Amino acid sequence: MSNSKLLEGKVGVVVGVANKRSIAYHIAKAWHDAGAKLIFNYQGERLKDGVLKLVHETFGEDTSVFPCDVSSDESIAEFFEQVKTVAPQVDCMLHSVAFAPKEALGGSFMEIKRDDFKTSLDISAYSLIALSRAVEPLMVDKGSIIAMTYMGSVKVIPNYNLMGVSKAALECSMRYLAYELGRTRRIRVNCISAGPVQTLAARGVAGFTKMFDVYQDRAPLQRSCEGEELGALGTFLASDGAASITGQVMYIDGGYSSTGM
Repeated sequence: MSNSKLLEGKVGVVVGVANKRSIAYHIAKAWHDAGAKLIFNYQGERLKDGVLKLVHETFGEDTSVFPCDVSSDESIAEFFEQVKTVAPQVDCMLHSVAFAPKEALGGSFMEIKRDDFKTSLDISAYSLIALSRAVEPLMVDKGSIIAMTYMGSVKVIPNYNLMGVSKAALECSMRYLAYELGRTRRIRVNCISAGPVQTLAARGVAGFTKMFDVYQDRAPLQRSCEGEELGALGTFLASDGAASITGQVMYIDGGYSSTGM
């Protein structure tokens, strides 16, 4: 699926690549194929070697990868100081970060612990605000910020629990950011709401594999979505072709979200 160099000459920051199955990887690959220069993060020493290996094998040894812990304002500030050393301007940023303790993904929703709630909302939702605030000065010629979400933000998905609440907060934050950044800097902010994709993170949700059967039975296209299709949508939203699209949740799920029965 060709993106015809839609992002030629642009610089993209990708936050959240973990492995080749991650949604962030598929979108980053599409951005790269469309001509963008990319800058990546890794969160913590435990993930460092794996992310460096993946990025350098896929995007080239000269691709920049810097540490960034999205739960720390100081780490985010240091990350963008390093970004500025290799790219004085950023055109697009992908936020593909979410976390909820395993105990909060399944079981009783009422038994979710206060500290787990705070942690999930901080990493999954507030991080979009913090990263947007940090990247905003570098988006000197408009810009596009994209965050990843899921339908569990607006409808009950059994076992998604706390992550659904976090994604709802993420989507609401996206709309307020779109309003503020659009009026002051002409920066666009949108969410991509993907259907089930075989990622390691998704497998942490109990009953996840059953979702594919449901989509095959109920979705108009009888399936969810593929990584290449997510890449194409992510590239479009980062491109000038989406110049008037902001504050939106773009569903890519075979039409499942549009059905009632």
